[in-house]
Amino acid sequence: MLTIHVAEASPETAVLADGAQLAAVGPYETLAADHPRARVRRWPGILTPGLLNPYGPELLEQAYHPDPREADRLGTEPVFGERARALLAANASALGASARRGVQRLLAHGTVAVAGELRSRAALDAV
Repeated sequence: MLTIHVAEASPETAVLADGAQLAAVGPYETLAADHPRARVRRWPGILTPGLLNPYGPELLEQAYHPDPREADRLGTEPVFGERARALLAANASALGASARRGVQRLLAHGTVAVAGELRSRAALDAV
């Protein structure tokens, strides 16, 4: 099914999706005229190109992303280095939970893909 996605703050740009595939990018008026039977989804915000983050392993396997409940003790920003290694080794589920929070942080900043070889099952599952 064809769907045109358009954001309120950037109506000059729209995306035409055919199921899970990207079919076209262009002005909303052009896509709507070329595909009159496509459904239209309007979203709040702005439509921007997705970002590729080249530091997947560093951010998802070597950094610890604190749980909000740990903010008073660890802060809200990712932890790196020896401290991160100790936190990630603390229990078996720490890497998976941290990687999921890291993916949430990446998505919030517009990242749609990461590069680099992820080696842990937990990080691969999070992505």
